[in-house]
Amino acid sequence: MKPIIALFAALAMLLAACGGPTGGSGSYRISAGDTTRIQYRTLDSINSARIAAGLPTLQLNAELNSAALTHSRDMSAQNRPWHFGSDGSSPLDRVARAGFMGRMLGENISETYESEVETLAAWMSQADTRNVIMDPDARQLGFSWYQERNGKIWWTLITGT
Repeated sequence: MKPIIALFAALAMLLAACGGPTGGSGSYRISAGDTTRIQYRTLDSINSARIAAGLPTLQLNAELNSAALTHSRDMSAQNRPWHFGSDGSSPLDRVARAGFMGRMLGENISETYESEVETLAAWMSQADTRNVIMDPDARQLGFSWYQERNGKIWWTLITGT
């Protein structure tokens, strides 16, 4: 009898995980008061992976956060996830405009209805986006988003020295 209970418990957990804010449901909502919590939860997750890999930890950087927010809003306005701004600006241009004095190393972007946890997991599952997060030279992190009324979220992560 116990194996059957364990099987149903595992199935219930699996279904609960599948019932999250994916597939355009728009059910994952971010409030203005969530910014610090989301940014630090993401930073902690990234730093855990970096420590496990023997890499130095990252610190949140206000200028990179600002550049990430600007780009997230701009991707929404353009209605496409890509690395160039509506004015033709590159990621390098955006971090310079935000006042970042270090060297920008990489940028990850996403258009999704998923949470930051799911988005980070997706980035970590792909070599090119994982390499941005796990760059051994990175010391600074910018992470922000813009959520549309329909629930779609435009995520931007930037690393630098």
